[in-house]
Amino acid sequence: MDRDTEDRIKTAGLRRTRDRVRTLDHLLAADRPLAHGDLETALSRIDRVTLYRVLEALEAAGLLHRILGADGVWRYRAHRETGARCPGGHPHFLCLECGRMACLTDQPLPRVDVPPGTVVRRKQLVASGLCPACAATPDRED
Repeated sequence: MDRDTEDRIKTAGLRRTRDRVRTLDHLLAADRPLAHGDLETALSRIDRVTLYRVLEALEAAGLLHRILGADGVWRYRAHRETGARCPGGHPHFLCLECGRMACLTDQPLPRVDVPPGTVVRRKQLVASGLCPACAATPDRED
């Protein structure tokens, strides 16, 4: 288990379980948001329900955020303490061909005016289309 990850989980007020540490470690090492299925495959010793609970706890503790893609799949991205941070509050791009999602951290979400007294809990903007690799496939019929 990574000691830094364990400390982050403890500081967030959670118990440092093996499954939480492995999941957060994997998300921190990833270069993009990952779907539950990606994590389930990579973390083969964590069952499906436990993984959902781990992701829910890590999100509630502010250690990651989730993004709903145009394909109806939730993807998860860990918040880094240093370097390129992905704290939410920015748009994402989803490739409809390969399913990879990218954080567009250099772009803020547009301002949304809501009625007085309203409490906004989540905003997201997901642009979708084809990533450069999928768009460059020579046998595309688009």
